[in-house]
Amino acid sequence: MSSDAGGYELPLRMLLGFRAVIDEVHVELAEHGHAELRPMHGFLFQAVGRAGGPHGCTAADLGRALGVSKQAAGKHIETLERLGYLRRGHDPTDARRKVYTLTERAEDVLTRSARAFDRIHDRWADLLGTDRLAELERDLRLLTPGEVFRLDTPPNWFTGP
Repeated sequence: MSSDAGGYELPLRMLLGFRAVIDEVHVELAEHGHAELRPMHGFLFQAVGRAGGPHGCTAADLGRALGVSKQAAGKHIETLERLGYLRRGHDPTDARRKVYTLTERAEDVLTRSARAFDRIHDRWADLLGTDRLAELERDLRLLTPGEVFRLDTPPNWFTGP
């Protein structure tokens, strides 16, 4: 990065790094039978695991976790259920309440993704050096909010203040 590039380049380079990793993971997932998945689906899988209780996650739970409407969450749920990544059930305390859990197919995606992220991390450590990559990670922890799995998008990104 040249010294005259301006401050705008830093967030763009961080985004490009994110995209490079995510795109590589999705190429690998496609090679293993998950070509229909999109990067947003990974966030949904994480949210289902975190927002749901022991019996699963509702569309409202998922919407709150992602910072989207219940209807938007419902559309994602419908797609992932049709593709075999979510299983619909009922809350044992309220049979009217639809809850969703990850299927074995979704668990396969999470396992494969974790392995791919580890391989990419190892490759980056080989390229940059283990100490330099560790410093970069420490710096990013210092510069970014503490919650790694904060999945919601700030509301004003799409709708304004």
